[in-house]
Amino acid sequence: MSANPNVSGQANSRRDDPVVIDLVTRARNGDRQAWDALVERYSPLIWAICRGYRLGGADAEDVGQGVWLHLVDRLAALRDPAALAGWLATTTRRECARVLRARGPRAAGYVLDADDIPDGQAAMAEQELLAAERNAALREALMRLPSCCQRLIAMLCADPPVPYAEISTQLGIAVGSIGPTRGRCLDKLRRDPAIAALINAGPSPAGQMPGQAAWQR
Repeated sequence: MSANPNVSGQANSRRDDPVVIDLVTRARNGDRQAWDALVERYSPLIWAICRGYRLGGADAEDVGQGVWLHLVDRLAALRDPAALAGWLATTTRRECARVLRARGPRAAGYVLDADDIPDGQAAMAEQELLAAERNAALREALMRLPSCCQRLIAMLCADPPVPYAEISTQLGIAVGSIGPTRGRCLDKLRRDPAIAALINAGPSPAGQMPGQAAWQR
């Protein structure tokens, strides 16, 4: 199975990411903040692979702890810091296989060897990691908006949708002002450095920022 070319391009750009190289180098030198940043950056990838193996919360936690312990032992010997995502993905699959084998022969029968994982599954895990990073950047940008914009966007993104009349009552703005106010809030959001970086990096899989369809209703 061939990987999605767009995802492959994103993965290649991640391999050359100078931020990752810097974090690995600093973590090797004992920088705790750099280590924490690596854990935050790649935990979504580990969880995505665990979900692919249908592991529950406790088993996924076990796998995650095992992966990070392996990295502590291997960090100094990691030949290519930019290839960390691939190393973590392979190690996570092996840890998932270990957990499944511990359950017994029936569970072990569903285990794929780490070297036999189809490219499409690796691409899917990378795509989930990218989506998680986009969502994290979006949450950070939203927290930097004025409180009135945060409340408006939250109501516009609610499921089921909040009627404009109710938004008007709760926020104390005229129904006819909701659209223009939303536009001003989105302009502020797009100018946030985190969101600007996402836009410059390319569109999300749906071609828009997460939740954008709801904001535009």
